[in-house]
Amino acid sequence: MGKLTVALLSGGISSEREVSINSGNQVFEALDKDKYNVVRYDPKDDIPKLVSDAERIDVALVILHGPYGEDGTIQGLLDLLGIPYQGSGVLGSAAAMNKLVAKQLYRQAGLMVPDFVVVETERRFDAAACVGSLGLPLVIKPLEGGSSVGMSIVRTEGDLKEALDKAFVYDRRVLIEAFIEGMEITGGVMGNDPLDALPLIEIIPNPSYEFFDYEAKYKPGATEEICPARIDDDLAARAKDCAKKAHQALSCKGYSRTDMIVKDGAIFVLETNTIPGMTPTSLFPQAAAAFGYSFSAMLDRLIELGMEDMAGRVPE
Repeated sequence: MGKLTVALLSGGISSEREVSINSGNQVFEALDKDKYNVVRYDPKDDIPKLVSDAERIDVALVILHGPYGEDGTIQGLLDLLGIPYQGSGVLGSAAAMNKLVAKQLYRQAGLMVPDFVVVETERRFDAAACVGSLGLPLVIKPLEGGSSVGMSIVRTEGDLKEALDKAFVYDRRVLIEAFIEGMEITGGVMGNDPLDALPLIEIIPNPSYEFFDYEAKYKPGATEEICPARIDDDLAARAKDCAKKAHQALSCKGYSRTDMIVKDGAIFVLETNTIPGMTPTSLFPQAAAAFGYSFSAMLDRLIELGMEDMAGRVPE
């Protein structure tokens, strides 16, 4: 078998464009050029080229984050073009990106989530009633998006409006969530059927950061990440099961990474990332390495899973 032609998609037009480009650069370097002919596309400018090249593309690696990349938009285009790709399809991508839909599906699957409300720009908002219902502190974040863009933690009712205004820059709907004080962990899963749970990672932002925000995520040395997480075997098994259930509840495919908070033995699911950060030091690749995959081998496996999924969906 000759080389596979891989369309590497990174960049895009979301607020996470810079992260996507950085991930794409490192994925490009890690892909085995003896196996793959890699062609890069930036959806910001290259959609016409991607369409015209479709017939000669064997598989796509979608290294995009946020709206128009992680929400099912590009996945739908690739489906129309008949190009296999790693990770979730339109349904799973869209469900995971929308935090309200995700929380509803988590609850249906028996997973615990923090209490929350959703507010919209054009509707009147009663701050006092919200605080009375959810308490303080509160976590404020756009309903769709990732990398903690537009996110804040509010500790007084008086700071709520400013935090909402910050989040409304990125979305007309905003999630207000009860703050859960506890250990932050993240659980990756990989596979089609069966689904493997990867070792859990414990996330400890530097004390100078109030939470695991954009800078804490991407600035070298800003966060301590411990793999495997320092929890007992029973709790680890339950957390891995939560990561699998979250993946399945959202109809995800191939791989995902679910963020959770552990408090007094209870596990609260926060959100699921269908295209986690893809640099060698990102959380999902760290967990995959602990499971036995080098960064390059992990990319090989994701490509295999994407092609396997497409072969199972398209009649011969």
